[in-house]
Order: sequence, then C-alpha cells, then structure tokens
Amino acid sequence: MNRKQKSFWNKMGISGVCAIAMLLSACGASQNTQGTASQSSSSQESEQSVVIQNNGREIRFTKAPERAVTLNQHVTEVMLALGLEDKMVGTAYLDDAILPAYKEAYDKIPVLSDTYPSKEVLAAADPDFVYSGWKSGFGDKGVGSMEELEQAGIQSYLHMSSNMNGPTTEDVFADIRNIGKIFRIEDRAQALISSMKQEMKEITDKLGQIDQPITVFVYDSGEDQPLTAANNYMTSLITQAGGTNIFADVDKGWTTVSWEEVVNRNPEVIVIVDYGDKTVDQKRDMLLHKPELADLPAIKNQKLIVLPLSAASEGVRAPIALKILAQGMYPERFAN
Repeated sequence: MNRKQKSFWNKMGISGVCAIAMLLSACGASQNTQGTASQSSSSQESEQSVVIQNNGREIRFTKAPERAVTLNQHVTEVMLALGLEDKMVGTAYLDDAILPAYKEAYDKIPVLSDTYPSKEVLAAADPDFVYSGWKSGFGDKGVGSMEELEQAGIQSYLHMSSNMNGPTTEDVFADIRNIGKIFRIEDRAQALISSMKQEMKEITDKLGQIDQPITVFVYDSGEDQPLTAANNYMTSLITQAGGTNIFADVDKGWTTVSWEEVVNRNPEVIVIVDYGDKTVDQKRDMLLHKPELADLPAIKNQKLIVLPLSAASEGVRAPIALKILAQGMYPERFAN
C-alpha cells in the first residue's frame, strides 16, 4: 500500500488492517484468476521498469517520477533543458542567474531554499524524486541520505559526472541519458546531447589545429594558498579549448597549492572562477598586484578569463564554457 493509498484509507476512517481484510474478502472468490492477472501485471511492470546504476546502487523506476525536486543549479538546468518543468515541485541552490532560455519555466517552480532545504521543507513539497548535483545534497547538511529518502518512499539520483575524478563531457551526456531514461523521454535527451555536441564542434572547428596548448591556472579562491582545479571537469574543458591545466596531474577534483608552485608552473592564462565571497574584480585585483606573480606571462599580458561556476559545472552549459575559454585563449581565431 503506497502513501496515496494509505491517505485514502485514513480519510475513509478505515485502518490499514481492515482495508486489507476487505480487499482479501472481495478477492477470495476469484483468487486464482486474479493471481494470474497479478503475475501478468507484475511481468509487464518489470518489462516497463527502468534500472539505473547510480552511486554504487541499482535503482529501479517502475514509472516516471511526477514530483521531482532538484538540488543545485546545473541539474535544475538539465531538467529544464529536457522540458521537465511540469514534473518539478521544487528546486534549490542557485549559483547565479538561471539561463535566460529557461527563466520562464524556472519561475513557475517553487524555490524551496537558497541552499539545501531542510528535511521538513522537502517533506512538505511531497516529492517522489530528488535529483542532486553534489553528494553534499545527500549529506548531513543536505536533505538526508539516499537510503533515508528511499525508506520514505522517495527515489533519488546523484549527478555522477559532478562526483568523480576526471569527468568529461561524455560523462555529462551519460547523466543526461539517465535522466531521459528515468522520465521516459530518451528522444529529448538524445536531441539535447546532439545539440550540445554540434555547438561544441563549431567551436573546436574554429579553433583548428593547436600545436602548442596554452598553459592555464584556474583560480577559485584563497589569498595565502589558492584553491585550484586539478583533475576535474574544468581540465577537460580547458583541454578541448586548446589549453593545458597546470595542475591536471594532481589526482583530486579541487586542491590547495602554494603560490610558489603556481610560479614554478608558469601559466600563460589564469581562469578566475566567478563564485564565492570575493567578487571577480576583487580576485582580479589581488592576482594582478600579488608581487610573487608579477613575472608570470598571464599577469604580464593580463590574460585573465572569467568563468562563472554555473558554466564550470557538469551540465548543459558545456558549449558556453568551451566558448568562453577558447575565445579567451585564442581571440584571434574568433575575430570573424
């Protein structure tokens, strides 16, 4: 008996035990016939089920979710890009402004929280599916673990490309395909992937052959010790844009390094991630006036590229991020 069934019996003033007794009594005369029908129905349901491997779990979706909640902007935009706003009863945790193309659809969806909603707020939205971009969404400061949600009758999905070392756009596409399968809209998912691939191909075609990739340092935050992108999604984007992340050899997604090591690796370009407590102007000013960085080619030539975190995340903005990086590194190839 699912939640809706329980609610129904409660409204009628009949206990679950009595309800079951009534059902058994009504069904007794045709037990064999209904048993056969039940087996047939179960077989059909199994055939129609979608099974997804996600975060070390096998998840079976017997039907498409109807009341989804998204946590983190990049997965919200995946849902909107797939035209699933009518299947969403809540969203949370924007990094910056939603893409203009999705703004109208987004405005129709209740915003549950600026960060992660509390368990109580989530429960009030009565979701049957929760989709998180980061593991933290299912952590202590999030909405509860995936196992806890499952016990409450809520299925969940973790965006895997955001939670692995060295993800590429192919990993992003794998997540999009999974969401397409879960919601039974695989044709829309494939159309979105094809569109993204075409946009990215047009950018790389303009870039042409890159004989000597430009060396790139990604600056996220920190004045004494900078936080930088290592073996994460930005490395893949930088490579596609004709660059080399100077800390790609570090086997972490993000890592703290020393300024001395940055100087030793001598980047020609610095990518500033637009996110956090400091503004882009504050970050740029700090980098340009830090004495130990004065001789870096990136500082001498003021080759600083600004990339919003929403573009750097593993979502539908991959073509936007690729264009920002490619144009910033090779402006002459995009002159026309």
